[in-house]
Amino acid sequence: MTVDTLCVQGGWQPKKGEPRQVPVYATTTFKYETTQQMGDLFDLKEPGYFYTRLANPTNDAVAKKIAALEGGVAAILTSSGQAASTFAVLNLCNAGDHVVCSAQIYGGTFNLFAVSLKKLGIEFTFVNPDAPAKEIEKAFRPNTKCVFGETVANPSGAVLDIAKFAKLAHKHGVPLIMDNTFPTPVLCRPFEFGCDIVTHATTKYMDGHSSQVGGCIVDSGNFDWEAHADKFPGLVEPDASYHGLSYTKKFGKLAFIVKCTAHLMRDFGSIPSPFNAFLLNLGLESLHVRIRRHAESALKIAKWLKTQKKIAWVNFAGLPDSPYRKLVKKQIKGGIPCGVMTFGVKGGRDASIKFMDSLKLIGIVTHVADAWSCVLHPASHTHRQLSDEQLKAAGIPPDLIRLSVGLEDPEDLIADLKQALAQVK
Repeated sequence: MTVDTLCVQGGWQPKKGEPRQVPVYATTTFKYETTQQMGDLFDLKEPGYFYTRLANPTNDAVAKKIAALEGGVAAILTSSGQAASTFAVLNLCNAGDHVVCSAQIYGGTFNLFAVSLKKLGIEFTFVNPDAPAKEIEKAFRPNTKCVFGETVANPSGAVLDIAKFAKLAHKHGVPLIMDNTFPTPVLCRPFEFGCDIVTHATTKYMDGHSSQVGGCIVDSGNFDWEAHADKFPGLVEPDASYHGLSYTKKFGKLAFIVKCTAHLMRDFGSIPSPFNAFLLNLGLESLHVRIRRHAESALKIAKWLKTQKKIAWVNFAGLPDSPYRKLVKKQIKGGIPCGVMTFGVKGGRDASIKFMDSLKLIGIVTHVADAWSCVLHPASHTHRQLSDEQLKAAGIPPDLIRLSVGLEDPEDLIADLKQALAQVK
């Protein structure tokens, strides 16, 4: 089936007399008839459900849809995008291990890696994703366990060369993990370019309506863990907490997701509520229609912004003159990566604040990739503790505004941007 059809019908195929919509299994526990039946579930001998902290039928149906959309073999939902990034790394890394990571990633993920996971003994080396392969390769170490990047970075808009990073990762016997939140599998399927594992903040375009917070991890099933058994003993060697079970030998291509469920979800419990999964599925049913509208409207608005004398610069990979144009044509279906862009208003921080405060339709919120258009000024919001010099060092100019183009008529949005610019002297 095509991506468009999978958005609507993937993951849940009701039979005669069953509900058309995915049911919400609002239960913590599941009943069985014998002690042995329950014991087999705890030993991973039989598939099934016994406690929603590990798995739930509603969540699994939605995870199957996202796995199908990405072209993967299995997926797991998490309580947030941050949880998805955390689990994807912790499923492979222990204290003393190392990760090569693109420097162009979401600020929250950067802090998760550079601060929180560093405190757990996992070290990250951040590389310029646009650097030549030979320069990036210098970051690899004998204890490197994976490579992490974003298909389209938040908020910089940088487009990562998936094939380049996949080739480097595989040369060193490790998988490539890609956060595919902004393009979604409708516009980009990283597995087709060599990526091994995909993560999502389903809070964004997949939901699309600011109704739930969630995340997802999808495994392609393509990475050969046993060929690199020395690097990934947690997947290959016997797990003492499950009576000596080897995930790769028992579950084959499903090993990564089963371990993520049976080990990390069991111990950390970052599972979304079934109702959140239900809301997410409602968003997924229209994702293929919405994301294309977001992208088309964003391109129209980005082109308009470039004609405005009070706009200092516009960064959007969908523009014909973008430095990422060739890469976008290769990796992005339709040639427009998403509905998010950044731009600067002449006059710096004060001019940006005046402009944003003058907007009427476009809201000032911390969210992004939503049906409602919204803006964020990092210098005043997420990075407000930094000086202008520190902002520049972090790659965030004081005038930078992130605009997430929603589903409103783009002409109405342009009119709002125009009247707000008129207030900037």
